[in-house]
Amino acid sequence: MRDGEPRRMLHVEEAMGTVFSLDVREVPDAGRPRVRAALDGAAAWLHRVDEVFSPWRADSQLSRLRRGELELSRCDADVRDVLRLCDEAERTSGGWFSARYAGEVDPTGLVKGWAVERAARMLVSAGAGSVCVNGGGDVQTHGGPWRVGIANPLRPGELAAVVEARGELAVATSGPAERGCHILDPYTGAPPADQLASVTVVCRGLADADAWATAACAMGAERARRWLQRLPDAAAFAVTADGTTWRTSGFTRYDAAMCV
Repeated sequence: MRDGEPRRMLHVEEAMGTVFSLDVREVPDAGRPRVRAALDGAAAWLHRVDEVFSPWRADSQLSRLRRGELELSRCDADVRDVLRLCDEAERTSGGWFSARYAGEVDPTGLVKGWAVERAARMLVSAGAGSVCVNGGGDVQTHGGPWRVGIANPLRPGELAAVVEARGELAVATSGPAERGCHILDPYTGAPPADQLASVTVVCRGLADADAWATAACAMGAERARRWLQRLPDAAAFAVTADGTTWRTSGFTRYDAAMCV
């Protein structure tokens, strides 16, 4: 590569119990030190989110809040911001997204997407022209084009669809394929009767996409399809338990098979 041409920078970080990849393109030589510092800062940010929000760390602010040792007013502003976003997601989903589990505060259905979205913006602010941050399969992009594969939950190693991402776009997938049935109907406490194998939501920001994909999984196939079709500024693709697929009408503009 000749001097002065845009370069690519890639950073991989293990945090929050998963692997994050931070992929940056269109970085001219003069901007590399600033973007490199932003990559380091984004990696540190992901670890900070884990320190504050992990329900498995006894010293996290979330754990201390649950035990009544810390008042919400004395938590980091980020905690209040995340819980506010959770409340908004609960209202948007009609209660199908919930930041409470077994009576305890549990924002894990949103916080990873929120953290990835923030990390991507840190890189853009540092001058990166094209950014893709992948956190355990949930993706936030800026610039592009990027291609984001949607795994087939019933056929490991195969893709069910590919999203063509341009500009600011988020892709989040929820389902029981990797972790088993961990998303429950908040009204019954049981798995949804017509459970989806996976559902993917595409919208502008990953905090919303993450929460809405979680809510759709909790709803079950038919209710989720109707709700996602009506949801403004979002598109969705789903794989049902019997292997059939469906998509909302807005998904066509992101389907790489159609973007040729």
